[in-house]
Amino acid sequence: MSSVWSRPTPPRRPALTREAIVAAAIAIADAEGLAAVSIRRVAAELDARAMTLYSYIERKEDLLALMLDEISTEVLVGGPLPADWRAALLLLAGRERELVRRHPWRVELISQRVAVGPNGLRHVEQKLAAFDGLGIDPLTAWRYLAVFNDYMTGFVVREALERGAPRESGINDAERAAVAEPYIKELVESGEFPRLAPMIEQGVRGADDNFERGLAWVLDGIEGDLPGR
Repeated sequence: MSSVWSRPTPPRRPALTREAIVAAAIAIADAEGLAAVSIRRVAAELDARAMTLYSYIERKEDLLALMLDEISTEVLVGGPLPADWRAALLLLAGRERELVRRHPWRVELISQRVAVGPNGLRHVEQKLAAFDGLGIDPLTAWRYLAVFNDYMTGFVVREALERGAPRESGINDAERAAVAEPYIKELVESGEFPRLAPMIEQGVRGADDNFERGLAWVLDGIEGDLPGR
């Protein structure tokens, strides 16, 4: 089985190209969530037969991979990265966060181990380029990148869920909170949670934007581990 990116693009016909199929699928996912995306649904949006689309994309897994790779272009920096490695990573992190805000369904693809495409690899290459000139070997650079990615993934997944990313249960955040809050309030007022109680009462959860602060802590740790520090 060959990779979707290594297969030749089928001959084009007006209004039906692989690019148009991917664009239609992204538009559906943005509007209705990833669960709404199917070959049949995309075909309907393009006024084509589902079997015709299979001439361009063999299976839904390929479509998801192409969608992920297409939105990955949005995080790529067109010009040179900032010379300072921290500034470069902050720039890339900000773009990645905004990507998930525009396409919250990317969170679902993170857990599906969708195939990485050329634009995804270019994004990894740019993040690794931020470490150029620090005097570290490839394994250390990869480890630093893993820590950076772990923070980014955890943050954007949590933020997407808090902002209302679709959930299979169909219960929205307001309905969930209406059920949970009275019980949580009862537990907190029992006195069993003296440290958690003031945080809940003051509403510290989500009270400020912790993205750059948390990222700075991660970068501080990397900086403290650099050779000669």
